Amino acid sequence: MTDATLTDTALIDQSPAWKALLKHRQTLSNTSLAALFAHNPQRGHQFKAAAAGLYFDYSKNLLTDETLSLLNDLANSAQLTSAIEALFNGSLINNTEHRPALHTTLRDFQTDAPLPQHLSAINRFADQLRSGKIQGASGKSFRDVVNLGIGGSDLGPRMVVAAFPERQADGLNTHFAANIDSDGLKDILDQCQPETTLFLISSKSFSTLETLSNAELARQWLNDAGFDSTQTICHFAAMTSQVEKATNWGIQPERIFSMDEGVGGRFSLWSSTGLPIAIALGSDTFKQLLNGANAMDKHFRNTAFTQNLPVLHGLLSIWSVNFNHHRSRAVLPYIHRLAELPNYLQQLAMESLGKGVTKTGQHCTYATGPVIWGNEGTNGQHSYHQLLLQGSEVVPVDFIATSKAHCDPLQHQHLLANCLAQSRALMLGKSYEQALNETRDSGLNEEAAAQLAQHKAIPGNRASNTLLLEEFTPSTLGALLAFYEHSVYVQSVIWQINAFDQWAVELGKTMSTTVFKVLNKADNGDELDSSSLALIKHFHSKPSTQG
Repeated sequence: MTDATLTDTALIDQSPAWKALLKHRQTLSNTSLAALFAHNPQRGHQFKAAAAGLYFDYSKNLLTDETLSLLNDLANSAQLTSAIEALFNGSLINNTEHRPALHTTLRDFQTDAPLPQHLSAINRFADQLRSGKIQGASGKSFRDVVNLGIGGSDLGPRMVVAAFPERQADGLNTHFAANIDSDGLKDILDQCQPETTLFLISSKSFSTLETLSNAELARQWLNDAGFDSTQTICHFAAMTSQVEKATNWGIQPERIFSMDEGVGGRFSLWSSTGLPIAIALGSDTFKQLLNGANAMDKHFRNTAFTQNLPVLHGLLSIWSVNFNHHRSRAVLPYIHRLAELPNYLQQLAMESLGKGVTKTGQHCTYATGPVIWGNEGTNGQHSYHQLLLQGSEVVPVDFIATSKAHCDPLQHQHLLANCLAQSRALMLGKSYEQALNETRDSGLNEEAAAQLAQHKAIPGNRASNTLLLEEFTPSTLGALLAFYEHSVYVQSVIWQINAFDQWAVELGKTMSTTVFKVLNKADNGDELDSSSLALIKHFHSKPSTQG
């Protein structure tokens, strides 16, 4: 089944494929997941795909072969094949900033070929620091490395470093300070000694308020310890696209690791932003991470849509948001070491897909970007799973687990059992009749049993995906992160939006400058609203408690 592609000005919801999907969804309105599994005992073996060490089960979505065929038509309407090629060939797909999206090029290298210049410089610095060859002003080896960055300069490296604690060098601690709240950095500095602490300033623009504010606090901390300006600068390195700004701040040229303007922050852990990964876990681990991502890149670029993991996940997200009206998605890793993954994916997905106009400036007449949230399993089962199972709002779930035990074998079996059980509970639920039989069997009279059964009944028929990492390694983690990157790109192509700009982020930054001036009585605040002015007046009425 094929579909004509859209013109440049036609919105995707005007395509025949979109309209066919709307009609098709009505035919499934009286169908349940339980019925689909009962009708097709091989369903779990049919609706799956695997690549790059990942196994993707999407059978617990309310879909049929026809659904997938129509979603494929939708992808063709949006010219997804051409869009994928444009991503990889360096086209200016970030049209509002006139840039390509170059993150995939950072991990596209042959393992037996010389490393790209950026990766060679990162790995050389990381290896020398880990071995003690790079030292502080007093000649002592560094024992603490503090990454100063926020957003994409923080979330990715923080997550990856936390994922492999056993690979961290003995006696070398890695910390992450993101928030402008100075208590965060001060808590870290209380654990460090000035002579043996290195600070990494990670800011693509080298103008990020939070990052530079923390960098100044770090410089003051060193100065207070008796370091002069020459000594202080031995304790800094920088990752940025603005080399001149970093040089003017005082960073030594050999300690400035550049990045390309075409690498967006939320896609940047593969760039010099990944320096704390290489330092904390070693250059070989960093290369394994890149190789895993590259394996998923090749799969995404070269595999038919019907077996293409990122394409399938992206199209299923479209199916969920636009045809089943689900406005959020929970990402639940049953892997303690991936506790930071939901935070990372929040930025990746919501900063990329939180757009209301198409690339040509038309207002979207359909929903875009779902809210992404989550936490590690099994913790969530004792809090928000109540809402997932019985709440009035249906929230699809991505469950993530490992096939090979990543922790103690018995505990891993419990983790996997809980992961699979939760996806089954979402799918099957518990009927009123089942609940009534339970309450009757507990000895309640008929009226009480019927009353309690209403509370114990669980609707079921709630969608989920399950992703199994065959083994928890830097390579499979790299593949998982690239899988989500490309899924986000697929969704942006279908919705006709730009996944690589983030103009709304700039608005709050601009407004905070004005408010800051009013707070410091450098501006009368004529342009502010009455709520802001009242809050500032209340702030000024209270004496400062800061000594």
